Amino acid sequence: MATTWVRFFDEGQYHWGQLHGDWIQVFTGSPFDPTRPCGPHPTIERLPLAMTALAPPCQPTKIVCVGRNYREHAKELGPPVPTTPLFFLKPPSSLLAPGGEIELPPLSNQVEHEGELGIVIGRRCRKLAADADVRPYIFGLTCVNDVTARDLQNSDPQWTRAKGFDTFCPIGPVVVASTDTSDLTIETRVNGELRQRGHTCDFIFSLPQVFAAITAVMTLEPGDIIATGTPAGVGPLRDGDMVEVSIAGVGKLVNRCRAT
Repeated sequence: MATTWVRFFDEGQYHWGQLHGDWIQVFTGSPFDPTRPCGPHPTIERLPLAMTALAPPCQPTKIVCVGRNYREHAKELGPPVPTTPLFFLKPPSSLLAPGGEIELPPLSNQVEHEGELGIVIGRRCRKLAADADVRPYIFGLTCVNDVTARDLQNSDPQWTRAKGFDTFCPIGPVVVASTDTSDLTIETRVNGELRQRGHTCDFIFSLPQVFAAITAVMTLEPGDIIATGTPAGVGPLRDGDMVEVSIAGVGKLVNRCRAT
């Protein structure tokens, strides 16, 4: 069974731990700390999961999102299906912990969910070939909700504003230390209603192609996130809505929406 990592805030600082059922084994250090080549070490402390406030499970220098990586989603948005990987950035300030509130800003009248598989980078990488084995660079997998102000995305010439609001990148609740993305099922529900269902085997661009396109431009650092694209079925979020992004074998990310 793959190791499952969590990150949490306690006594004024962030900590890492491994999840074992309903309790957390607390570790010293971070799995991304280059000064600790042997990695973090377990302590004797254990915490009940139900009593622990989980934080975003990594602290990225950047969040790189792949746009329109599912054919049906590309079609529902209207423009032609891309012929090369399309990617954009969300700022780290958009991160939101599992259980946190997605803020629906007054600047937008059409905020929508986009459930996605997130890849957490484990090793620094740049200029990878399109046929490279990317598994050594993957620390693990997580759930991401690429919350988007669709009306602003449609009106602006670029997507920074539409994608970059505070709380517009819920992530977590865990990182599963796996590199197998061959056929994962991604589902998004709003108030229990199924809105999205897709499979990673339907990616337009494979992970090696995505890694090659991104690292030709920018270096990926440990802890960075790649959001791999969303299936068809994106839709609106309203004040009070509960949105769930679930990925079989990875976890379920739950957040409530609040108008601001």
